[in-house]
Amino acid sequence: MSTTEIGRKAENAARAYLEMRGFKILEQNWRRPRCEIDIIAMKENVVHLIEVKYRKDDNQGGGIEAIDNDKLKKMRLGAWVWVDENKYRGQYMLSAIEITGPKFSVIGFIENVY
Repeated sequence: MSTTEIGRKAENAARAYLEMRGFKILEQNWRRPRCEIDIIAMKENVVHLIEVKYRKDDNQGGGIEAIDNDKLKKMRLGAWVWVDENKYRGQYMLSAIEITGPKFSVIGFIENVY
């Protein structure tokens, strides 16, 4: 399986997880020059701009741990661009979902990662 296919499966697993918990998916794979957001979803009038991190197994370390300062800067840039383009004036937060293993299991969802 290619890395693109793995990424797509992980994002679809994250999407299903979010939908089961009452999130409305607004966009998936939103991309602009120098920034991207894996999933944009809304729940209770709050927009979540979500990074999906996949790890094949626990030996690679946690996916959430891979969100370093550089990644946070890119996530913030993506959020600002999305908010500006959509003229969104409500509450929003950066969140992350960790997916692992061949079954693409969600093992963590962290809201407000910065």
